[in-house]
Amino acid sequence: MNSVNSKTAGPERGFLIASAWAFMLLVSDLPEIAWGWLGSKAPGWLPWAQVIFIALFLGLCLTWKKLHALRPFAFVILVFFLALRLSAGVGASAWWRARFNGPDVSFFTGYLGAFHRDVVVALAVLAALWAVKKRRKDFFLVKGNLTAPVEPVRWLGIRAGEKWRTFMWIFALAAGAIVLIVTALSVKISPDALAKAVPLLPAALLFAAINAFTEEVYFRASFLSTLTESLGKNHTLLLSAVFFGLAHWIYGSPPGLPGFLMTGFLAWLMGKAMLETRGLLAPWIIHFVPDAVIFFTYALLWTGR
Repeated sequence: MNSVNSKTAGPERGFLIASAWAFMLLVSDLPEIAWGWLGSKAPGWLPWAQVIFIALFLGLCLTWKKLHALRPFAFVILVFFLALRLSAGVGASAWWRARFNGPDVSFFTGYLGAFHRDVVVALAVLAALWAVKKRRKDFFLVKGNLTAPVEPVRWLGIRAGEKWRTFMWIFALAAGAIVLIVTALSVKISPDALAKAVPLLPAALLFAAINAFTEEVYFRASFLSTLTESLGKNHTLLLSAVFFGLAHWIYGSPPGLPGFLMTGFLAWLMGKAMLETRGLLAPWIIHFVPDAVIFFTYALLWTGR
C-alpha cells in the first residue's frame, strides 16, 4: 500500500481535511470524555466499537476514490488500535495482574509490565508504517538533521536562522520546568519520601525514555508520515496535537482542560520538530525531559503508598 504522492487542492483537499478531522475525533478519547460530561462512565464496548469503525473507514478509503489519500493513515491507525485492544486484554488477565500489579510488586516491576506491552504496540505500528512507507526515513525512524532550521514562530520568539540542535533543548528544559512546577504545587514531597525515591531514579529515567519513544512512534510518526502530503503540514500538526491532548484529558497529569492544553501544545512542538528535522531524536528529547520529571513523581508516589 503506497502513500499518496499527488497533492490535492481546492474542494477535494477540503473534503479530505474534514474527513480526517471527523475520523480522528470519533476514534480519539473524545467519546469517553463526552460520556463523563453526561455524568456516566463510558461503556466497555466503546473501544471495540472504535476498532470496528476504523475498519469500516479503511474499507471506505479503499473503495471510494475521494478518500484514497487517507488509506495509509486509516490502515496504520487500525493496526494501532488493534494492538492497543490486545495489549489491554493481556494487561487485564489474571496471569498478568498477578505478576505485575500485585500489592508486593516493586516500582520497577510494576511499570516494566506496562512498558512491555507499550513496546509491542509501538513495534506493531512501526511494522504497519514500514508496510505503507517502505523506508525508515519516510516514517521518521532515523536520527534526523539536528542542524535543520526551525521554521520561525513569532509568538514563540523563534526567529529565522535558529537551529533545532539548540531549540530542542530550550523546549525540553522549559517543558520539564513547567511539569516540575505543577508537580511541586500538587504533590506534597517529604524529605523521607524523596530519600526513598532517589534510588528509583534510574528506573524512572528508563521508563521516561521508553515512554517518549513509544508515544513518538504511535502518536506522532503515525500521523505525520501518512497525512502531511495530503492534508499539509499545519492541518496535520494540529490534528495530531488535538489527538494527543485528548488522550491526556482523562489520564494526564494534570487531567482535564489544563492537561489537554499542556500536552496538546507540547505535541505540536514535538510534531514540528519531527517534520522539520525529518527524524525522531529531536522530538524524543523534548518528550523525554518532562517525562523524566513525571516518572520520578510516580516513584515518589509509589514510595508513599
